[in-house]
Amino acid sequence: MLMQGFDNGVLPLLGYAMLALAVVAFVLALIAREDAYRAADKQTKTFWLVILGVTVLVDFFLGMLFLQIAGLVASIVFFVDVRPALKQVSGGGPRRRGGSSSDGPYGPYNGGR
Repeated sequence: MLMQGFDNGVLPLLGYAMLALAVVAFVLALIAREDAYRAADKQTKTFWLVILGVTVLVDFFLGMLFLQIAGLVASIVFFVDVRPALKQVSGGGPRRRGGSSSDGPYGPYNGGR
């Protein structure tokens, strides 16, 4: 009884979550520039599109747990290693400006003093 609930409730949710993660990783890999992959010293854009595309297809059509876990690992590697390197090379990293919340576009706002 407990296993039936697990098979009908939790496993499909995990499958949908893995599919969503793979689709988001694929789209982010797709919109990144090809030269950013080379500049970040990562595998090529084609490599990541193939790996993540196969992951999406496996998650959507096959549903084989071993292949889904391998695809999950690939998606996680993309998110924690490749994507931050691409953002850093492309200039999309976190923007840190010193200053307070009352700063305007041309400097601090001092209330007309």
